[in-house]
Amino acid sequence: MYLRKIIFLFFILLLFACSKNETVYKPTEKIDPFVLYKEGLEAFETNDFFYASKKFSEAELNFSDVDLAAKSAIMSSFSLYGINFYSEALENLYRYLRTYPADSNVIYAHYLEAVIYFEQIRDERKDLKPLLKANEKINFFLEKFPESDYAIDLKFKKDLIQNQLAAKELYIAKHYISTQKWVPAINRLKIIVDDYDRTIFIEEALHRLVEIHYHLGLEDEADKYAKILGYNYNSSEWFKQSYKVLNKDYKISKAPEKKDTPLKEKNFLDKIIKIIK
Repeated sequence: MYLRKIIFLFFILLLFACSKNETVYKPTEKIDPFVLYKEGLEAFETNDFFYASKKFSEAELNFSDVDLAAKSAIMSSFSLYGINFYSEALENLYRYLRTYPADSNVIYAHYLEAVIYFEQIRDERKDLKPLLKANEKINFFLEKFPESDYAIDLKFKKDLIQNQLAAKELYIAKHYISTQKWVPAINRLKIIVDDYDRTIFIEEALHRLVEIHYHLGLEDEADKYAKILGYNYNSSEWFKQSYKVLNKDYKISKAPEKKDTPLKEKNFLDKIIKIIK
C-alpha cells in the first residue's frame, strides 16, 4: 500500500513537471483577408489565374463581411474560368449561389454559368449535350433577367445556338435524303420550319421540302412550300432553285458574288471590372 502511494505521488509530480514545460497551443492568427484579396487581384491582373483563384478562395474564408466574402467567391470562379477549368468554375458558382443568394453579383454569376456552358460547345454533330445545356441556361437567364446588360450578349449567343441546332437538323435531314428515307427527312426539315424559322437554314429547309414532295409526286405540297419560300425569300438563291424544280424551263442567272461580313460578337466579360473595383 505504501509503495502504491509513492508511485501515485511520483506520477502526479511527473505530470506537473511536463505541464510546465509543455508548449501551450495557440490558434493560428487570422490572416488579413484584405491582403489575400490584394494578392489575388494582383495575380488576376497579370493573368496568373490559378494563383488568383487560390488567393480569392483564402480571402473568402477569412472575410467576416459577407459582401466581401461573396465578392471573393465570384472572383475565384472567374479566375478558374480564365484558365478553362470549367468544371471547377461551375462547382464554385453553384456553391456561391447557394451560400450568397442575395449578393449583388448573382446576376453575373448566372451569366458566367451560361457563358461557360456556351464555350464548351465543340462539334454539335458529335455531342449535342453541351449545346442543349447552353441553350437551357441562356433561356433561363433571358427569362429571369431580360433587362440586364448581359442579356444583350446572351441573345447573340442564343442566335448562334439556334443556328447550330438548325444545322444539326439539316445535317440529319440530308443524311436521310441521301439514303432516300423521305419521311424522316421531311420530319427533320419540318422541325427547322417550326422551331428554327429565324435561322439562316430556313431557306434551304423549305427548298428541300419542295424537292422531296415534288419527287414523291406531291406537287400541291411542293407548291405550298415554294410559295412560303417565295413570299418570305423571293430574292434568295434557294427560291430560284425551288422555282426551277416546279418550272423546268426556268434558267437561273448567276448573281454577282457577295462577300459576307462576319458577325462580331461583343465581349461583355470585361464587366468583371465592375466587380473587382
